[in-house]
Amino acid sequence: MSLTELLLYLLGGFLAGMINTLAGNGSAITLSLLIFSGMPAPVANATNRIGALAQTLTAVGSLRRSPRTVLLFRQSRFFMIPALLGALLGAWLAIDVPEFWLKRFIGVVMLVLLATLLLKPRRWAAPTQVGHPHRTVHNEVLVFLTGVYAGFIQMGLGIMLLSLLVLVARYSLRDANIIKLILALVFVLPAFLVFLSSGDFRWAPGLALAGGQVGGAFLAARYILYWPQANVIVRYLLIAILSVSAAHLLGLFTVWF
Repeated sequence: MSLTELLLYLLGGFLAGMINTLAGNGSAITLSLLIFSGMPAPVANATNRIGALAQTLTAVGSLRRSPRTVLLFRQSRFFMIPALLGALLGAWLAIDVPEFWLKRFIGVVMLVLLATLLLKPRRWAAPTQVGHPHRTVHNEVLVFLTGVYAGFIQMGLGIMLLSLLVLVARYSLRDANIIKLILALVFVLPAFLVFLSSGDFRWAPGLALAGGQVGGAFLAARYILYWPQANVIVRYLLIAILSVSAAHLLGLFTVWF
């Protein structure tokens, strides 16, 4: 690995760590860097889990221990078992299943979510609905399905979780972000272990990305997430990421260029 590659991995990892902590889909950066370096897609998908685990551990550990955060930690326990089971199943499927149709399906889902951000902004700006039931079978099934996707490919996990927690479970965007980080750790760990056992990791680029992701995740979780303007920042970030990601997953970049 050359010095230029090392610097690219560190910088790309830093941006991905911030984006993943505040919204999601930072893996679009890290996976692209790994694949453009000549790494086969299945190996890049596995190697990407090194930084994903490091950044998620950092983000959760960097959250301020306020009474509100402690309450959200407790509420996130409702979803941990379906999240764990879904991630294990998804990681197992990722070893053999092609991802073409899954990418197309997720691209359509992202377009729908983008429409809600643009046409129904109040749904994303609403405060947490205290009387709304968060722990329901419906929500647990959706978390399980999100876990299957997280184990399979990881990219876009944060956006899917935020959408579920804000639009269905009716948390505020900032509360949803905290729960998202906690559940992301539950998603990432079993997938990491499955891919570790497969022997597909490339440790040098994976650790370089992880170093950058740790720095970005710490900055976002400790400081930016608690800014008064955090909800506005995250909403516009989601709009930008969903637009680019949906176009990529639906193959529109290939058509245009």
